[in-house]
Amino acid sequence: MTHSDTAIDLADVDMFVRQEHHRAFAYLRQHSPVYWNESPDGLAFWALTRHDDVLMAYRNHASFSSQRGAVLGGSFRSEKDTAAGRMLVASDPPRHRMIRRALHPAFDRDMVLKVELQIRQLVDEALTRLVEDGGGDFAERIVPQLPAGAVMAMMDVDYQTAHELVGLTRQMIGFRDPLYDGGIDSAQLRLAYFQSQIFDFFADLVRTRRQKPGDDVVSMLLRAEVNGRPMREEDILYNCMNVAVGGNETTSYTASSGMIALMENPGEYDRLLKDPGTRDTAIEEFLRWASTNAYVQRVATRDVPIRDTLIRAGDSVTLWNVSANRDEEQFTNPDRFDVTRQPNRHVSYGSGIHRCAGAVTGHTELTVLLDAIIARQLRLEPAGAPQHLRSNFILGVNSLPVAVVGTR
Repeated sequence: MTHSDTAIDLADVDMFVRQEHHRAFAYLRQHSPVYWNESPDGLAFWALTRHDDVLMAYRNHASFSSQRGAVLGGSFRSEKDTAAGRMLVASDPPRHRMIRRALHPAFDRDMVLKVELQIRQLVDEALTRLVEDGGGDFAERIVPQLPAGAVMAMMDVDYQTAHELVGLTRQMIGFRDPLYDGGIDSAQLRLAYFQSQIFDFFADLVRTRRQKPGDDVVSMLLRAEVNGRPMREEDILYNCMNVAVGGNETTSYTASSGMIALMENPGEYDRLLKDPGTRDTAIEEFLRWASTNAYVQRVATRDVPIRDTLIRAGDSVTLWNVSANRDEEQFTNPDRFDVTRQPNRHVSYGSGIHRCAGAVTGHTELTVLLDAIIARQLRLEPAGAPQHLRSNFILGVNSLPVAVVGTR
């Protein structure tokens, strides 16, 4: 099967905005699970669409390198990512292990508890206002409190500053979306501009923490050593961005997608509200169903045979979480949203050495949100069509109008 036979272009973000991608991936899993994708814009890459192949590629970091970056087309990228060996997600062993060790305190038990307490306060206040108003935009009023609360706790900044950073990271993630055009015509120039704004934000914070260090992530990285030497400032900036974007933003988009699934499946909504014991399995189903981080990119370091296809050294290879999480060979009734699904071996957090370092924090954010919804017995219904983020990398929701139709 060739690209022209299928007329599928996985670089076409509009296919994802229109929510037509699941049908395309089902076809690829059946007929061409290792698929060579060529696009009119010059992007060419292999797409792995089955669960077993995606999991294998995550875990075989010796054959599939992260050093060209996780995103097709790149950010400040040419043949080699400028973040290579500097940012956790764009590094291979042994450098990856050293950076992960430096970041470890950012996700330890004490920090996660601080995140939980901060988010609980923000979510409770936001839900109270939503109930008082009889509804509102869930994607604008509720879910941004998750990354904002995490940033407040982890970076030791105030509410306004946290939301400033959340706004910047959303612009960077959504650089192809007209909502975030910023008056800049070129998508790549927008991406470069938004990234530079985030670097400026953290550079200011680094200067502040050098003068007055604390227990926040920036101070931790300023004290950290990699291979026996202090981290360079550029490396600190890259990894601050990694922390700000990696788990927090994807978690908030997962929350919106999960709420859509609950409203579209009222029977599952009932099960969640009536049985708080389903909370943890519901969170895992949110993560599988949303597959917010649709794919990650790797580059083959050697010739690698997968099924009946030979991937050549130097080829770009994409691991499609969004397809693996609907694989019929792994999940029973994969197109059914089930808050009690077990087992649920989704790959939304990745796997192996590149399993998301912020997975525990992300789980905590979703736990706080669902706990608050269950405690209030909060029943929401759609009050308008959701507006999806224009992206094939992060499957997000820009707007989700809801009406409050029940609460304790």
